[in-house]
Amino acid sequence: MLSPEQLEHRRHSLAHLLAAAVMELWPDTKRTIGPAIDDGFYYDFAFSTPITEEDLPKIEAKMKSILPAWDKFDREDVSVDQAKQAFADNPFKLELINQFSGEGQSLTFYKSGAFSDLCRGGHDEGLSHVDPESFKLSKVSGAYWRGDEKNPMLTRIYGLAFETKAELDVHLAMLEEAKKRDHRKLGAELELFTYSALVGSGLPMFTPRGTAMRESLTGFVTALMKPHKYSRVWIPHIAKSDLYKTSGHWDKFADDIFHVTSKKTDDQFVLKPMNCPHHTQIYASKMRSYRDLPLRFAEATTVYRDENTGQLAGLTRVRSITQDDAHVFARPDQVKEEVLKIYDIITKFYAAFGMPLRIRLSVDDPEHPEKYLGGAEVWSKAVASLKELLEELGKTYELGVGEAAFYGPKIDFIATDAIGRDWQLATVQLDFNLPERFELEFHDADGQIKRPVMIHRAILGSVERFMGVLIEHYAGAFPFWLAPAQVRVATVSEAFIPFATTILDQLTDAGIRAELDDSNEKVGKKIREAATMKVPWTIVIGQKEVDGGDFKVNVFGQTEDVMIAASELVAKAVEASKYPIM
Repeated sequence: MLSPEQLEHRRHSLAHLLAAAVMELWPDTKRTIGPAIDDGFYYDFAFSTPITEEDLPKIEAKMKSILPAWDKFDREDVSVDQAKQAFADNPFKLELINQFSGEGQSLTFYKSGAFSDLCRGGHDEGLSHVDPESFKLSKVSGAYWRGDEKNPMLTRIYGLAFETKAELDVHLAMLEEAKKRDHRKLGAELELFTYSALVGSGLPMFTPRGTAMRESLTGFVTALMKPHKYSRVWIPHIAKSDLYKTSGHWDKFADDIFHVTSKKTDDQFVLKPMNCPHHTQIYASKMRSYRDLPLRFAEATTVYRDENTGQLAGLTRVRSITQDDAHVFARPDQVKEEVLKIYDIITKFYAAFGMPLRIRLSVDDPEHPEKYLGGAEVWSKAVASLKELLEELGKTYELGVGEAAFYGPKIDFIATDAIGRDWQLATVQLDFNLPERFELEFHDADGQIKRPVMIHRAILGSVERFMGVLIEHYAGAFPFWLAPAQVRVATVSEAFIPFATTILDQLTDAGIRAELDDSNEKVGKKIREAATMKVPWTIVIGQKEVDGGDFKVNVFGQTEDVMIAASELVAKAVEASKYPIM
């Protein structure tokens, strides 16, 4: 069985094979880069004649015909002049050569068969032993050179690759299921959210139905936080750029910040890309005592990131990102207990959705200290404290080198959805840097002025992204407590509308999201339409119900109806609508 590193090397090697096949079929093509990705690989090309997905079988066949000759990868160290000579007619490779040589990096070519490419390495020993049925080209898309929309648009060819054909088949089946569950399609069908060209791309708007879901999710988080005594705060959506220059976000995320201008002041403002700097200023509004700590500030609020339009995707990649954000300001001796409280909230939240969690300890990359705030000693201390905590919990975890936030290490929680996909959602982040940069202080018991530790935490992360994940996790068939419309009351005929309205009012007065179908359609069609909208309960009102008989509840996803006494209907609905706190 291949290790994760070996599988990554194989996928990267297959990207070379893809490039070789393309160059044989279209010799005047300019090749660029081809990395391994989570489920396979891709390679970006500049074609003189456009290709489509109809060309993929031809390219894949060429790859498989070349495969037997690729029994090894030979490395060759080359000079800058040699590299430039090899790619004299390829401006993309020349740009990379100039960059790498300017950074003092050595230049290497890797050759297999008759194909050689500029590459840093990380390959399979050879591909001749690889099952040709274990990989498959999947799609063609556009991609800007180096992800910058100011650069030329290239053609990206994606491939899927696994150790065996059986694993590939399982993945292909998952992708087919994912298409059926696509949150963009279901979101429109279930009337949860919409986009407008006049509002702008990456800026979703939520309908009353979608907003009901958003409020249920954030309300659930609030209910889970309640035992741990979080305090609600509110911050504005803009701030002076000085705030983010002090925090360090300005330098790290300059290209992602929306700028706001004013005709009445010379101050430079931005739409907030983060909430944590604002929260530091609430903390700093007065001197704190060790007795005041920990302070737990929480809110669900929107931040804004200037994402490239080509990277926007439904709700999973947007420009307006609503975070269920919280920041804990604690004494060093309180950190362990506070992280345990957050861990308790996270595990209960994801258990409610039946989503297993995997843990990753995301740490800094010691080879690139320039990416992070603070010195090595601060980072070592922060990482050690999180490692100790996870080990005391007895939790296994993977190590994500280079995956830390720029201000501190973090514990990331990766949730697995109903069809086996992994999503990094919840996070707990330890931060010694922002308290230092903002000079946050408290009077300790020994009379000394000290710095608090700042703990950043998110439970569902981005509300938008989590809703996209959840729509696909449930395929739109949400549990009763979360469903945008929980009960639909449908009348047999016009004569029963007054009684049905009374039932509707009783349900809505009790806090149930109920709706009335009093159309002139036949009952069968009304039930089918409720099922199309995946409403959990549909209740048909006819003479029997008016006369005081039990209510027959059509439960979505069940073949048999449920009978509920008229006197118990509202109480049963209220019980079903409660948050699933375990």
